Amino acid sequence: MRFGRFVRHVVRATLPPALFIGLTAYFGWNVMRGEHGLHSYAAQLHLMDEARSAQKDAQAEQDVWLRRVRGLKEGALDLDLLDERARTMQNLARQDEIVVPYAEHDHLY
Repeated sequence: MRFGRFVRHVVRATLPPALFIGLTAYFGWNVMRGEHGLHSYAAQLHLMDEARSAQKDAQAEQDVWLRRVRGLKEGALDLDLLDERARTMQNLARQDEIVVPYAEHDHLY
């Protein structure tokens, strides 16, 4: 009888703190490493930075293409420049022309 009382007393004394410590550990782990925890938040911030960087790159590329397309409009085309560019791309020149060579890293446009 005394032993049963002692066991009940020990269980009553240790069970609530053990449950509290278990719940605290569970919620603490979820705060740090859970699906919506701090590590996931940091990963989402990193992905958002990468997405913004990709968006800036795409916008820059789109601006380049828009500038090139605007140059193709009828009013913007200069026939002499078009002829020069076509002959440059085909590596052709007339005999009466002076050819100025460009280095590989120099752009003609």
